[in-house]
Amino acid sequence: MPSPMDALAALDARRSVPFMLLQEPGPDRATLLRILASAVRVPDHGRRVPFRFLSIRGEARRVFGERLAARHREADPAASESAIAKDLDRYLHAPVIVVLVARLGPDDKIPAQERLLSAGCAGFALLQAAQATGFRGCWLTGWAAYDRGVAALLGLDGDEHVIGFIHLGTPKRDVAERERPDPATLLAEWTP
Repeated sequence: MPSPMDALAALDARRSVPFMLLQEPGPDRATLLRILASAVRVPDHGRRVPFRFLSIRGEARRVFGERLAARHREADPAASESAIAKDLDRYLHAPVIVVLVARLGPDDKIPAQERLLSAGCAGFALLQAAQATGFRGCWLTGWAAYDRGVAALLGLDGDEHVIGFIHLGTPKRDVAERERPDPATLLAEWTP
């Protein structure tokens, strides 16, 4: 088991890499399954497993971009050509896209908010595990994450929602650290 300081150093080293800076190689299926084995070790009240994953790789990335662009034109006929071009291009950089799906159907015991938070934790754990295996990632949403037509394109049920398109690959170059908030400014002591 790594020392506590090694584990903290790994957590502190995490940063997103812009999707356009991600390239081959990406995780193969076995490595992706290993990443997901860590990603599912998240708080999950009631053991509902309120998330699942879809992977998009290879030629499927281009096809997804084309279908996404067609859906964008359908949903917004006034969309600019540059916006449509972004849809066509966005999924061609990183070799692997993991679609993080939250399952938020009816549940008489566990509120949807708790299940959504669990799914979000799975996304963060996925990014951490990807970095631990030598890859980098970027979690994106955008209009496509909230569009029910895109959800249908992905084969999601009515109670399932895209909460992220997580792009995974190898960075073309190092990415500079960005300024982070000072935790002392975020912590307050509650007193009765």
